[in-house]
Formats: sequence, structure tokens, C-alpha cells
Amino acid sequence: MFIKIYQKNIIDFPKPEKALKDPNGLLASGGDLSPERLLVAYQNGIFPWFNEGEPILWWSPDPRAVLLKCHVSRSMKRFIRPGRCPYHFSLNCAFSDVITACATKRSGCTWISSDIVKAYCQINRLGRAHSVEVWLKDKLVGGLYGISVGAMFCGESMFSIADNASKSALIIFEHYFTQKGGKWIDCQVLNAHTASLGAEEIPRNDFLSLLDQAQRVSLPKGVWLTQSLG
Repeated sequence: MFIKIYQKNIIDFPKPEKALKDPNGLLASGGDLSPERLLVAYQNGIFPWFNEGEPILWWSPDPRAVLLKCHVSRSMKRFIRPGRCPYHFSLNCAFSDVITACATKRSGCTWISSDIVKAYCQINRLGRAHSVEVWLKDKLVGGLYGISVGAMFCGESMFSIADNASKSALIIFEHYFTQKGGKWIDCQVLNAHTASLGAEEIPRNDFLSLLDQAQRVSLPKGVWLTQSLG
């Protein structure tokens, strides 16, 4: 199977079912990171992932990792209990800082390039990319960012420089998101960190069905306003 090379004036993508099995999910290469292309990609269950200096690669793996309901251990419940948690949390207060920290704080991480940071900050200004921040007093110690697609949040990356900061961010955000009508969090590819919080693998076709359902849901106005999450 050939991977279609995208021209910058073509926004359309091949169907996710055409993705390669090895490497799992590789669908296309080329194009650009314009907000229009990125949003079309996420609306079709596709995301970019490539190393800096390489061609842009587009992926839709099978199976897909999804968080249907957050699993909170007893120790984490104690840790985030109001009045005991050392952190406070916010939404969309420091998107640029969060994505920059995700790019610099993860050992061996090369895919969040300066072009990725610039592109997702543009989408944030359009109101479609969002961040969750974890603060210890006035210091940013953890967070995550991703793209909203109706009632689905497509998580991209998270970082932590303090105990349980990224786990707390995901737990607090998932609780807020579901309260506001959100249904699912896309985790893309399962890893030990997301698995410990309840993420699981489902067939790509099932994920695409959830994504289609998510895009039929309109969340209440104000869901993504800059605010404190506790």
C-alpha cells in the first residue's frame, strides 16, 4: 500500500482504514500543520506524529486508546481530596507554557517541535486547543493539552515536574469534562501512565463510531472559558 503524499493545497485525507499495519496506523505524509488541516485530521480520527526535521506523518492506529472512565486509586483519591491536595488547577490559563513544558520536560521527546508548538497555539487562539494547568502556589508543575472535537477531547501530551501532577491534571479534567457533557478522552496509543488511570484499547472502527457520536454533541457554552478547576 502506498502512502499518499499530501500537497499543501489539499486538505482531504485517505480513510483511516487505509492506514498501514506496520508501522501500525501510518496513513499519510506531507502537507502542513495549518489549523484547517489539523482540525480536519482530528475530526477524522487522525493525528500528526513525527520527529523534528522529518516529513510530517499522519497516523490512525488500530487499536486506539480511549479513556471511557477515569480510574482513581485510593491513594490518588486521598491525594486530590479538597483541603489536602497541595495543587490548584486551571483551564486554558497558560496553553503556551504547557505545550512548551511538554516539549522540554519529557526525556527523549522530539516530536513536539517548534512548528508543532506554533501550530497548536494557533488552534488554541481559535478556541479548539485547550490546556489544563497544575500549580503549586504560583509555579506551573504539571499539565496536559489537546483538541476538542464535540464531546470528545483528543489528548496530545502531558508533563509533570512534581509528584502526581500529571495524573491529578487528568483526573480533575476528566471529572470537569464529564460534568459538562463530555463523553470520551482520546489517548491515541496506550501507555503505562494512561492505562493506570483507566485508558483501554478499542478497535479503530469502534473509536471512529464514538468520534462520530461526539461530533453530534454540542457542549454548553462556556465549557472552555479560562477558569479555575479547583
